[in-house]
Amino acid sequence: MPLEDGDPARRRGQQVNGEVSGTPRLEGTRDTAPRATTHAPDGSGMEGWEPGPALGDKDTTPGGDPQRAGREPGRCEEALMAELSELVQKVEKSSSWWERHGVDISILACSFLLLPAGFLCLRSAQAVPFLAGILILGVVHHTLTVKGSHLASHNALTQSKSWSKVWAIFFIEVCSAFTAEQATYNHVKMHHGYTNVIGLGDSSTWKLPFLNRYVYMFIAPLAVPILTPLVALGLLRNVEWKAALRTLCCMFLGLYCHYWLLLHVSGFQSPWSALLCMMLTRSLLAHPYIHVNIFQHIGLPMFAPNRKPKRIHLMSLGVLNLPRNALLDWSFGHSLISCHVEHHLFPNLSDNMCLKIKPIVSQYLRQKKLPYNEDTYASRLRLFLQRYEELMVHAPPITELVGIQ
Repeated sequence: MPLEDGDPARRRGQQVNGEVSGTPRLEGTRDTAPRATTHAPDGSGMEGWEPGPALGDKDTTPGGDPQRAGREPGRCEEALMAELSELVQKVEKSSSWWERHGVDISILACSFLLLPAGFLCLRSAQAVPFLAGILILGVVHHTLTVKGSHLASHNALTQSKSWSKVWAIFFIEVCSAFTAEQATYNHVKMHHGYTNVIGLGDSSTWKLPFLNRYVYMFIAPLAVPILTPLVALGLLRNVEWKAALRTLCCMFLGLYCHYWLLLHVSGFQSPWSALLCMMLTRSLLAHPYIHVNIFQHIGLPMFAPNRKPKRIHLMSLGVLNLPRNALLDWSFGHSLISCHVEHHLFPNLSDNMCLKIKPIVSQYLRQKKLPYNEDTYASRLRLFLQRYEELMVHAPPITELVGIQ
């Protein structure tokens, strides 16, 4: 399935002073979803990027060619993406291996090195060392399962395709207890290929409409360590038997090693206490994990499959950045927190490279009058608690692409 936008959509364009600008004009078929604050690269906020008036039914170009009027917007969007890609490629080519891969590999390596300290701290009968062990193992677990799995699924850890496959199996199946094939398909092919497109990449898999807002936002995340392998088992029917057998072996290996280390290194006396500790460490950052996955897409413009804009508009409209946070930057990675817009535009870049190109992307989108969505964690949390029914229970409003002027 292609990652680039290839579906046809009716578009009408209009030239102004011989040029076609890149500002999308949107018109909602229903009340549009709440908009995040759009910030300029210098940090000044512009409350709620608002679309301009829709174009008329008889848009024409100075040349009077009606077919050209429909082609120009698409060409303009492709030119915008090509220009931005060229700017980013220059930065990438001038960056060292350490900047492209080394920084993030070092973070993952440091996490592995912290594992013995975490398991040994749990041997203590004193509260402070024991809690330190819980914290260490919880942060390490999420660094490996979220940051590691995310980078591996996008082949951002290495340029070698063979090693990328190995790392994807290790981080996704052994560490995360999920299936690599389905994780890659659902995230890379669907979510990234069709971001905020209804029924394809609209983050609907994160919705549980039968739960009320407080249960979903504050209690349900605790069940993530149990639900993850159960969901993975259900998805194994969609892969060939060899991959399913490999996934089962890797999932068992990862879960059993964690359990065995708690019994024989941390000194837990009963299986139930070891399992409870596994649950606690694996759910330590489950709340921000769930929140981040819904905050950055749901509530932004949604599109019908046959009415979505080209890539640069799709990503600038449907993706949101959160502020930098030391804990989440380490355990989840910049591409999932403060550089999510950059990540969706250039998904194969590592977390550190997304952070490096962030000033270029934000400045470029601002110059081209495209939205660059940013909002705080607390603001998004208040929004979802206030409008949970609208955003997470009912069908999201579809934003109709009327034209590009």
